[in-house]
Amino acid sequence: MYLYKDAHGTVIYVGKAKNLRSRVRSYFNDDRLADTKTGSLIHDARQIDFIEVDNEKEALALENNLIKQWKPRYNILLRDDKTYPYIKMTGEKYPRVYVTRRLRKDGSTYFGPYFPANLAHRLVHFVHRFFKVPGCRIDFSRKHTHPCLEYHIHRCLGPCVEGLTTDEAYAEAVRSARLFLEGRHRDLARELKQRIAFLSSETRFEEASAVHSLLETVEEMGEKQKMAALEADDTDIFGYYAEPPLVAANLFHLRGGKIVDRREFFWEDQREFDPQEFVSSLLKQVYLNEPYVPALIHVPAEFEDCAVLEELLTERRGRKVEIHTPQRGQKKAMIELVESNAKHSFEQRFRVMRPSSAAIEGALQDALGLESAPKRIECFDISHIQGTDKVASMVVWEEGRMKKSDYRKFIIRTVEGNDDFASMREVITRRYGRLKEEGAERPGLVLVDGGLGQLHAAAGALEELGITDQPLASIAKREEWIYVYGQEDEPIVLDKFSPVLHLVQQVRDEAHRFAVTFHRTRRNASRLRSELDLIPGVGEKTVTKLLRHFGSLERVKQAREMEIAEVTGRAVAKRVVAGLEKLNPAISSGAGPADSDLKTS
Repeated sequence: MYLYKDAHGTVIYVGKAKNLRSRVRSYFNDDRLADTKTGSLIHDARQIDFIEVDNEKEALALENNLIKQWKPRYNILLRDDKTYPYIKMTGEKYPRVYVTRRLRKDGSTYFGPYFPANLAHRLVHFVHRFFKVPGCRIDFSRKHTHPCLEYHIHRCLGPCVEGLTTDEAYAEAVRSARLFLEGRHRDLARELKQRIAFLSSETRFEEASAVHSLLETVEEMGEKQKMAALEADDTDIFGYYAEPPLVAANLFHLRGGKIVDRREFFWEDQREFDPQEFVSSLLKQVYLNEPYVPALIHVPAEFEDCAVLEELLTERRGRKVEIHTPQRGQKKAMIELVESNAKHSFEQRFRVMRPSSAAIEGALQDALGLESAPKRIECFDISHIQGTDKVASMVVWEEGRMKKSDYRKFIIRTVEGNDDFASMREVITRRYGRLKEEGAERPGLVLVDGGLGQLHAAAGALEELGITDQPLASIAKREEWIYVYGQEDEPIVLDKFSPVLHLVQQVRDEAHRFAVTFHRTRRNASRLRSELDLIPGVGEKTVTKLLRHFGSLERVKQAREMEIAEVTGRAVAKRVVAGLEKLNPAISSGAGPADSDLKTS
């Protein structure tokens, strides 16, 4: 292994070679120096380090790890808007089961990845419903006095409350859930039959009937899995479309002989595009750190490390892995299909084509790891000046467009001072408390403008209402990171071209605009009312008339006496003009804050 470093000691390229002297010398050939990428690399390089390994497989693995660690700018770096979900079974005394998109070395067991993404959510729902192993965030290390909603709707055994279950019963449920997630349906069916026999012998026929229903479901799923396995081996197919420096690649997943999902990759910095280097780097970064590898991988270009990579992936999988470059027939046609889709992805990303409503909903579901594609988003923002005139806005995105008829304004009523989190709690409580009372449908996603504080404030309000299944996310202004409730330690960072990021920014910015506009209206109204109230002989009704007609204090000041008289009558108009002239010096010296001072959260 060799590492080129620049003048600051930063790694700028990672490579491997059997003969380091020969490989480094090749970088200084006239032909390679004429290459834009190589020429720039040699121009920036000031130092070369090397690491000796025992064989080519170790070199492949180390190269991949170093690229992920250092992110050298001259290597091809994997950029991906989609990460596939896994099911995590924690290693606690009372394990939980939930969906995650990040693997950690934390003693937990991970199952997956799952294609399509909603399959993971369906399986987790099955585990919660039938095995009652929960995915909640309650602290099981201490006992609680009352169980949460999950227990009452029969999706949890209730280990958080003493007396609701036993350690043995919970361990048995976890063991069954593990067998199910491992795909060991035959072993699980055998255990369920033994449980039915025991419950029947104890004359607990109602419980035996419930277990029997579960047994039928497990056996049916086992048969479906067996039929899918007979149809074809799992296959991944790659294709790309390049107009350097821009490149788009697609990866199609075939499971049981059917296309179940696809994955998109994009690059903006491939000025010198080499198909062999590109395909080699892409495969290593996709598979070398993944727990699952398919039996067959089809690629559009042959590359130097193919045999070594096949051998390494075979060792990791425990069964034969083959990498092919089809030249004819149906497999070649599939490569061309994937390349055609890669070109379409390229057009959508880099030609700024507007994706369809269904496409953007699906992309949002994948990026945020939602259970279903959100057809409606409700976004909230808080606006005030140093805790005064506090208001909130709610804007709505529905099926591809902003739905202004459903926008809502809120005046914050219960919060004293500058407390954005409490304001967010109030607004969320009012909005979704009302929907709950009316039995109305909730949105596919609730989005709040802000970071983790606003996210947790909104989540707390929903939990107090007994709403535990509402998808909820926030977007932080400075970093433009998206936090999804339930996986806050895994913020979603999308690149600047991502249509999902553009959508979330559009909705967030519209909520900000609507909140600021409402705040300014309220502020101007309060200033108009308070200053006109100081004028003798001008009552509340007169102030209201002036507010409705002129809209702001500045316009009242600029109006002539005749124009004011058309609203209030001549006598009152004279008093208004005279009163404003007396107040004007005080107003000028104590002018209110500029619009740039507006505080929004």
